[in-house]
Amino acid sequence: MADPSLIGVIDSYGIELIHPRREGRSSEQIGKKGISNQRWIVGGKLCLLLNHLGLIVAWDVDTANVYDGSAFQHLVETVAEEMLVFADPHFAKSGWNPPNLKICAKGTWNDRMIIETVLSMLTVVCHFKKVGHRVWDYFKSRVGYTMALFNILVQWHGLQPADDGFVHLSIAEFGL
Repeated sequence: MADPSLIGVIDSYGIELIHPRREGRSSEQIGKKGISNQRWIVGGKLCLLLNHLGLIVAWDVDTANVYDGSAFQHLVETVAEEMLVFADPHFAKSGWNPPNLKICAKGTWNDRMIIETVLSMLTVVCHFKKVGHRVWDYFKSRVGYTMALFNILVQWHGLQPADDGFVHLSIAEFGL
């Protein structure tokens, strides 16, 4: 994974394993029912912590029914001394206010848009919104390999900043 930087971003992303209508039909179902992007899914939730360049510093995965502030707070705590982390209001939790976490209301701190770019690339190029794994360890392995793959492919030609200092991320050329 990439090194932490002064500023980072954290967000979660729902990965659908089965359609919600099929929930409970199998005794070996690995995902749980939860909400992702204002719709119900049955599957898992991926949480990404990115540095200022858009590289993945840390990640974790849990079932879709978990609350971001509880399930993924350890990702924020691991970089407490190194990184200021911007998050959406779903990471707010009463009684837990680490000094390195900045909760941003919708429409503020456009620096958070880098995570939406990364999640879009994972969706389009890596076909990551719906996966068909039936064993949790295989699902976690797929997520881990995809996170490593993303960091490698983004850096394939080097991270060259534009004149305004913005680093353009792209893995589109690797899409099949």
